[in-house]
Amino acid sequence: MPSVISEFYAKYASLLARGTLETLSMLFVSTGFAYLFGLAIGVVLYVTSPGGLRPMRVPNAMLGWVVNMTRSIPFIILLVALMPWTRALVHTTIGVVGVTPPLVVSAAPFVARMIEQSLAETPRDSIEAAEACGASVPRIVWSALLPEALPSIVRGVSITLISVLGYTAIAGAVGAGGLGDIAIRYGYYRYEDEVMIVTVVLLVVLVQVIQSTCDALANRIDHR
Repeated sequence: MPSVISEFYAKYASLLARGTLETLSMLFVSTGFAYLFGLAIGVVLYVTSPGGLRPMRVPNAMLGWVVNMTRSIPFIILLVALMPWTRALVHTTIGVVGVTPPLVVSAAPFVARMIEQSLAETPRDSIEAAEACGASVPRIVWSALLPEALPSIVRGVSITLISVLGYTAIAGAVGAGGLGDIAIRYGYYRYEDEVMIVTVVLLVVLVQVIQSTCDALANRIDHR
């Protein structure tokens, strides 16, 4: 058994290490950009909602429709549909760079809805206190809403990361690289089951690390 493990390590260790790094690159870069856009969209959705700080029924409905429509498109279809736009933007549709824009487009609406929900769960007391002091809407958002919603937002980060991790595995089917690509090329096309098993184990480990880290961070900053 040790010799089998040593042989497997010698043959696939560098490949799996490179695949893991590619997966992590896709995961964190795309999730970072998704939160950059999703946070802004989520705040606008909350502020303009019927019970928000500045209700605007028509803009809120239009933006909500766009978010819902984008969320309803399966990732593999979105990935293919955005290829011309992706090629124009980053000059490639393969590898880590080529799959990042579709990942961002797919994850940002999901993030926006979670941000909106987190803000909606914020106690009204903190908002009313800020309003009583004459704070502007941006000031209320940054000084009252977001700090109060931060634990919920952090817990949402784990959900987003795990979802995007699944998308990166799907993207491996179209040449995006990462663990998904390794699982397809070696585990499916070449019938090397041990490679497939190891890639699945690595993905499970990543999910557990992400979930545990985000839970611990959320508990640390939650003073309620």
